[in-house]
Amino acid sequence: MASQLPFPTAGFPTVRPRRLRSSPILRELVRETKLDAGDFILPLFVRTGRGVRNEIASMPGNFQLSVDTLVEEVGAAKELGVRSFMLFGIPPKKDPEGRVSLDEDGIVQQSLRALRKAYGQDVYLVTDECLCEYTDHGHCGPLCETHAGLDVDNDATLPLLAAQCVSHAKAGADLVAPSGMMDGMVQAIRRGLDDAGFANLPILSYAAKYASGFYGPFRDAAESPPSFGDRSTYQMDPANTNEAIREVALDVQEGADLVMVKPALSYLDIIHRVKETFGLPVAAYNVSGEFAMVKAAARNGWIDERRVTLEILTSIKRAGADMILTYHAKDAAKWLRTG
Repeated sequence: MASQLPFPTAGFPTVRPRRLRSSPILRELVRETKLDAGDFILPLFVRTGRGVRNEIASMPGNFQLSVDTLVEEVGAAKELGVRSFMLFGIPPKKDPEGRVSLDEDGIVQQSLRALRKAYGQDVYLVTDECLCEYTDHGHCGPLCETHAGLDVDNDATLPLLAAQCVSHAKAGADLVAPSGMMDGMVQAIRRGLDDAGFANLPILSYAAKYASGFYGPFRDAAESPPSFGDRSTYQMDPANTNEAIREVALDVQEGADLVMVKPALSYLDIIHRVKETFGLPVAAYNVSGEFAMVKAAARNGWIDERRVTLEILTSIKRAGADMILTYHAKDAAKWLRTG
């Protein structure tokens, strides 16, 4: 029977891709995408109190922590090779504009100082910059009346975000990460940081953050569900890709040093396109719903948790992410260490 291959085979040796899969050591040598604990940023939730370690029911293995137990948690993760952390604060009181986030003795500010005292520069501290955890209505800024009803007042939110970032910088943040998807937020924050003497402090913008159904467990963890409506007027439509490129371009023009795509797993195409288009460092947020689905399936015996988790994280990095925010960070670091 004549060969159906699009090239002649007579006289050529047989090409066998399987040769490069024949040994675990060889497979590692030729592996194109390498996953490492240093790729991970571990999100952590901190609240007032002492000795607090409240497990989040929808996110097994993750906790609401007080400052003292936060220090312990960071130490345990650091021992596994995770050195970067994203802090989310849960304040004891909230207000309509989220101004409690600016308190010099606020929960995130306390956490930054405690972690810096405990670990110095051996940890990298990132702060989520948004007002949803601090407003009594759960939206990402002060509200205003529009023709369609109440909505976040974009321009009134900007100076609050800038002030929040400056407050966190003064308390010891290495990187600020605005997540509210307000128009002009990066420019306002950059100006605020520069004017306050933090011209060298970088900004990681949640530049392409989608109005996703995968955030449910996070809202339990951060106690920040919106009291009415949803966030579709400021977060992106999951059907859009070109819009993501426009959003990232705007944030880059305004001074973003790194950009984020959130969520990660259902948006691998966006991660890849952003990386290919801009070439900047790209973060991807492997969000709470993505985490919870893996945990639930594993608890029911439907999947091998270790294998699936590492496969998911590798796929995110393969798509173009340079760093991954993930609640799997400690487990994944442990699995990578043990081989």
